[in-house]
Amino acid sequence: MRRIDFMVGQTDFNTLTAAQFMQQDVVYFTKSVKAQSIAAAITTGNFGSVPIVDSDLKPVGIVSEYDLLKAMRQGKQLNEISAGDIMTKPAITVPVEASSAEIMKVMEDKHLIRVAVVDEDGKLVGMLARRDLMKGYLQSQVPDKVWWM
Repeated sequence: MRRIDFMVGQTDFNTLTAAQFMQQDVVYFTKSVKAQSIAAAITTGNFGSVPIVDSDLKPVGIVSEYDLLKAMRQGKQLNEISAGDIMTKPAITVPVEASSAEIMKVMEDKHLIRVAVVDEDGKLVGMLARRDLMKGYLQSQVPDKVWWM
């Protein structure tokens, strides 16, 4: 759940931070996990990428649908390769206190769909998608309106 889901009253979108946009329940893996397990998680979880973390929960990379498809196109067996073999690195992250403008700039500059959110120690605390920013914008304008109907 995101904090923006609970906003009441109009809010200045520019004052919102990653902590308010991010999804806190994050599926993540370590470098040793087989790519097939990641593909299964992505397809059943209906998200496009997962962060890869070290033993301290610090992001070291990300495995996206693109990374998996690239490995498949190259003839690699997903049950024989690990996240570490195919992940995009280094991990691009934003701090939990990053503003909406800072997040949008990172996403635009790096052409990202999702970005990992880290605390002051660099540990993974959430994931944030472009869609979360758009939803936050809409919620900040008229939070009680149902936008998808």
